[in-house]
Amino acid sequence: MKTVLGCIRRADQDFSLIEDGDHVAVGVSGGKDSLLLLYALALYRRFSKTAYHLSAFTLSLGLEPFDVSGIRALCQELEVPYTLKRTNIAEVIFDIRKEKNPCSLCAKMRRGALNELAVEAGCNKLALGHHRDDALETLVLSLLHEARIHTFHPKTYLSRVGLTVIRPMIYLPEKHVLHMQRVLNLPVVHNPCPADGHTEREEAKRLLDRLCKLYPDAREKMLSALRNQEQYGLWNK
Repeated sequence: MKTVLGCIRRADQDFSLIEDGDHVAVGVSGGKDSLLLLYALALYRRFSKTAYHLSAFTLSLGLEPFDVSGIRALCQELEVPYTLKRTNIAEVIFDIRKEKNPCSLCAKMRRGALNELAVEAGCNKLALGHHRDDALETLVLSLLHEARIHTFHPKTYLSRVGLTVIRPMIYLPEKHVLHMQRVLNLPVVHNPCPADGHTEREEAKRLLDRLCKLYPDAREKMLSALRNQEQYGLWNK
């Protein structure tokens, strides 16, 4: 966990992610990334000089099976309040809209529902489990599909809802997430979505893997470019 906590501390210091008195909502999808984030932020409270509260939230999209008993047990162990909200997002996307490319609309609807849930619970910040490789894959997708150089920011204020979205694992490589998933035996929930594993993001991941076979430090160089605010300004602090 030293690597995980070190990356979180570094991101927290660089972007002032967590402040005294914050009530941080952790979006827990049931995947390895969000579960590790939940575990790490609960642990980080012990070492951080900043006092903050944690709550965990999961959205059920209406797809089954979706067993959250493992998540609930982990939250009890970590002493983090847990809320599950059931939605009909899957019905809207697959049955009503019959989306051929469902991921974009699904992400938008999930973000809106999660933001609303966090605000209703009195949270002022929402922590998401995006890691370094997610940021780089988004950069590749934006370049190839949108003809722009863009990725998500480690800290974003949503003025319409009065909520700040933070990504504390933004410096953490995915390989460490996979390692800690095995070490901690995190209760990963099987993703029942029919589009899982067949997305443009998966293609971007494979493209980066091939690139790293030619240039082993490609991901680190790309991360350095994101952090080069004086020249590119993608991650202005």
